[in-house]
Amino acid sequence: MKRKILLVAGIVLLTSLVSFAAPVAAVRNGNAAAKPADNRSTVRLSPAGQNRFDRLKQQLQSLDQKSDADNIWTKIYSSYATYQRLKKRQDELIHEIFKLKHKPKLTPQEQKKLEAYILERQTNVGKLQLLNEFQHDPFKRLLEPPATGETPHIGNPFGIITAFSYLKKLQSDQQLYAENFRSLEQTIDTLRKEQELVHQMLRYRPDDARLKQRLATLTHKLDTLLPTYEIFKTTLEVYNKKIEEIRLKVSEEIRREIHKAATIAGILLFLFILFLIFKHLVRKYMSDKESFYTVNKVANLLFITVLVMVLLFAYIENVNYLVTILGFASAGIAIAMKDWFMSMMGWFVIVLGGSIHVGDRIKVVRNGAEYVGDVVDISLLRMTVQEDITLTTYMHNRRAGRIIFVPNNYIFTDMIANYSHAGLKTVWDGIDFNITYDSDASKAAAIAKEVAKKYSKGYTDITRKQLNKLRSSYHLKNTNVEPRVYTFVESYGIRVSVWYLTNAFATLTLRSTISSEILERIREEKEIALAYPTQSVYMQRPIPHPELPPEVPQEPEETASREVPL
Repeated sequence: MKRKILLVAGIVLLTSLVSFAAPVAAVRNGNAAAKPADNRSTVRLSPAGQNRFDRLKQQLQSLDQKSDADNIWTKIYSSYATYQRLKKRQDELIHEIFKLKHKPKLTPQEQKKLEAYILERQTNVGKLQLLNEFQHDPFKRLLEPPATGETPHIGNPFGIITAFSYLKKLQSDQQLYAENFRSLEQTIDTLRKEQELVHQMLRYRPDDARLKQRLATLTHKLDTLLPTYEIFKTTLEVYNKKIEEIRLKVSEEIRREIHKAATIAGILLFLFILFLIFKHLVRKYMSDKESFYTVNKVANLLFITVLVMVLLFAYIENVNYLVTILGFASAGIAIAMKDWFMSMMGWFVIVLGGSIHVGDRIKVVRNGAEYVGDVVDISLLRMTVQEDITLTTYMHNRRAGRIIFVPNNYIFTDMIANYSHAGLKTVWDGIDFNITYDSDASKAAAIAKEVAKKYSKGYTDITRKQLNKLRSSYHLKNTNVEPRVYTFVESYGIRVSVWYLTNAFATLTLRSTISSEILERIREEKEIALAYPTQSVYMQRPIPHPELPPEVPQEPEETASREVPL
């Protein structure tokens, strides 16, 4: 126990001596540091020396102002030096706090000092966290060259724009990186000039502590920045070579793509000129408008197809890959765009089959609705029909002049009648009228046939010629083109039906002319009377009854006996 007490007393005594010795040493060092200042203040320079010293001081101040103005390297070094100073002070504080905490007993002054050390340490921790990026290699961010990124692949003319943009970005990054290097060179040059000025100033005042401290700081800055400069110089050379290599590669690809685009443009221009020449020759030497329209449509489609194929095989590197993708996607596309594909197939059937041409008069029946008109256009997806005034519009629609769009796929699912197929420009039309039972039906039929034959003779001759031409393409049995008359017994009389050939594009005109002529001729005949449903109404008058024929008296039946032989 006594040994322990003596040991503790010895430690306390030793600590007291150390605490007492520290202020004494500080005072002694302060006196020693103060002597040069006193000596400096007592050193007297000659007027020429003082003048030279002042000029050096002004030059040093001027360099300080230039070096501190927007110099990224100086600012980063200042942050780095601040971090090192704080780190050193933090280590000192940790050491002092450790010593004070391990003392058996603290005086009130030491307790206050401990609290001040702890508070300062906590403050320094926050500062060090803010400056943590300057702990190691503070100039790393400026030394790293900008990322070049992925070199663009130029596979089409639009890639040329991307390539030029990429080269412009590389040039901008290279200039910025080179500016940082030049800034480092200027910073080192300025520090060397400052170091030389401080050396010259120390010749006049060799004991000036501030000049010595300034010289030590400048030396430390140069020792820090010179290795950075060498690394930066090597990195810049490597980066410039890499940029030049990328620039040459991209420029070569741009030249190759421009040459390729110019070649393709020349081919397309040549095809376009041929296309224009072909259309001009067709327009000049083809008189048939329908044939010209069809040839023009096919030529347009063929030119567009060739254009797409040239561009497709020119700019798609892996055609097999495209075919594979289209193969997988074809099922979904076929379902989602079924109507479109069916319309395209219908277009091929219409154009190649020749069932419908531009200029034909057709009748389309869809869900009970009937439309009759002239085909004015056949596109890849639909036919455009201009509705005309026809018997259908007269009897059903009561509207005409509309533009009807008929999808091409209707040719597979709905009824489409062509009034002018294969050069036929005529159709059969009929007129019906009723006469009374006691009229002369034979004479009425003769009148109707005579009138119909009179006005349809031209169309009859045309149809006969057209049917003779169609015998080589179709099996025609009934080729009778003369007007036909039929008589039928109906509820209200005898119906006379006359049929004749007329222009498919003007049926109502001839129908009206023949109807008027038949009506006028029948009115002139006394043996013929038109029949129509009638009804008689008698008001406050006895209803007349038909007279019955007189009854014939019946004679009594005579009875005769006849002997029957036995």
